[in-house]
Amino acid sequence: MTVGVPTTVLLAPDSFKGTLSAGEVAAAIGKGLESLGAPVDYCPVADGGEGTLDVLLSALGGERRTAAVTDPIGRPIEASFGFIAGGRRAPAIAVVETAAASGLGLVEASERDPIAASSAGTGELFLAAMQEGAELVLVGVGGSASTDGGSGAIRAIRGEGGLGGARLSVLCDVRTPFEDAARVFAPQKGADQHQVRQLTSRLHARARRLEHDPRGIPMTGAAGGLAGGLWAAFGAQLVPGAAYVLDEIGFDARMRAARAVLTGEGRLDTQSLQGKLVSEVATRARQAGVPSYAVVGSRQLDAFGIRILDLQGVLEAGTPAELTEAGRELARVIGLGLGQQ
Repeated sequence: MTVGVPTTVLLAPDSFKGTLSAGEVAAAIGKGLESLGAPVDYCPVADGGEGTLDVLLSALGGERRTAAVTDPIGRPIEASFGFIAGGRRAPAIAVVETAAASGLGLVEASERDPIAASSAGTGELFLAAMQEGAELVLVGVGGSASTDGGSGAIRAIRGEGGLGGARLSVLCDVRTPFEDAARVFAPQKGADQHQVRQLTSRLHARARRLEHDPRGIPMTGAAGGLAGGLWAAFGAQLVPGAAYVLDEIGFDARMRAARAVLTGEGRLDTQSLQGKLVSEVATRARQAGVPSYAVVGSRQLDAFGIRILDLQGVLEAGTPAELTEAGRELARVIGLGLGQQ
């Protein structure tokens, strides 16, 4: 092997939604890699969806706090958020996940009501963070149960006097515009076609009442239009979540020091091409000339989509045991490549 050739595998998976955290996915794959002698740099990641809080707290420091809020159907729950104390020039930052207060996973399938589901709990979580002194709230908006255009969150915030000078940055995991939120996401939240049409009409009506019209603007449809509502009502900054998280954890430098990058998510499909974590990782790897691979729970993307991502290979694995075996397989592939240097 040529001296100076990197040997480390950068292991940067997203969570497998509803089943395994990004850290658990990384640990299972890393076990397989290391069993065949491949050195690993563990780098669990997120794109603004579930797991963003854990990843950013690990990277930025800070602590987890809790607040009493309401879930998507109005029941009282305790939800957590991250708090990072500010310095002389740095603002105090809160990290909020929509999924913690308004997430689909908080409601049993038999209880889901796509029409009545509200984002109010997310607004209540903002208020709790600001009461702790947060000057900047980072909002990861993936995994929501509602398609209310952010109306619940907006009412909750305005009911307590507004943001009080705090700023919002919304970490978006999709580029969908406001008016398409119901069509694209509501079926995943239990809506039938009649309800999708009803929700779409409601989003158009709410867009006309907001201070600024969010329709047609990329990322405003994230979390059932919550991103667009916060943008229109409070001037929230909309940020591609994957790019933001990767920058915060120093991904690029770690990638350039690696022999290969392994990413992954629960389902690889056409949405993966629209700002999701796998797409961002693969793009950065391609630009840096580093081979990239993916391990996914389910592959629903055709060969053309894989070519667009420029992934060197895609392995399907859903359980910890399967993920470990995928790690072994990748170690063998990378070992062949290293042996030919």
